[in-house]
Amino acid sequence: MARKRGPRFKESRRLGINVYGHPKAMKRADSTFNRANKRLSNYGQQLLEKQRLRAYYGLMEKKFNRYVQKSAQENGVTGDNLIRKLEKRLDNLVYRTGFARSIRQARQMVVHGHILVNGKKIDIPSYQIEIGDQISLRNKYRKNDLFRENFLDRHLPPISYLERDYDNFESKLISEVKIDEVPIEINDQLVIEFYSRK
Repeated sequence: MARKRGPRFKESRRLGINVYGHPKAMKRADSTFNRANKRLSNYGQQLLEKQRLRAYYGLMEKKFNRYVQKSAQENGVTGDNLIRKLEKRLDNLVYRTGFARSIRQARQMVVHGHILVNGKKIDIPSYQIEIGDQISLRNKYRKNDLFRENFLDRHLPPISYLERDYDNFESKLISEVKIDEVPIEINDQLVIEFYSRK
């Protein structure tokens, strides 16, 4: 399985936005290598937004392209469909829940079998969570200091479509993803325009 392995902070500085959510990611940022500060053509702006969105969710191009194609085939606004599909990936919701501090760590937890969905082990990071599905940390990992610190000792921003149960190390997708609450800075219309050029 192909995966992104490059330096995260360097990528954040190049994209001009903290796509990994780490407090130190933009510490050494300046305008020298920041593509967002350069005069970009329409194509360049579209490409930059596409790369930012891919980086937020840690996806390779081929997989990301499939999400765009599926989103375009559904009813509604393609950009909103795309964000909802990406946001409902299991690895992303493990990250949003707070079990992991990064999307990479969340993906590793899923692949290693630490996460249950509705009581069943799911080790597929791209698994699509549906409304009403319950995500939980397996019992034997709840005493792990790293996971406890991730989940219990952080002040996570509330997300109305995700209900967290700190006592039972669980979360639940309780409603459809609300686009204006998704904690990313992106112009999804430019992403769709990039793929519509092909």
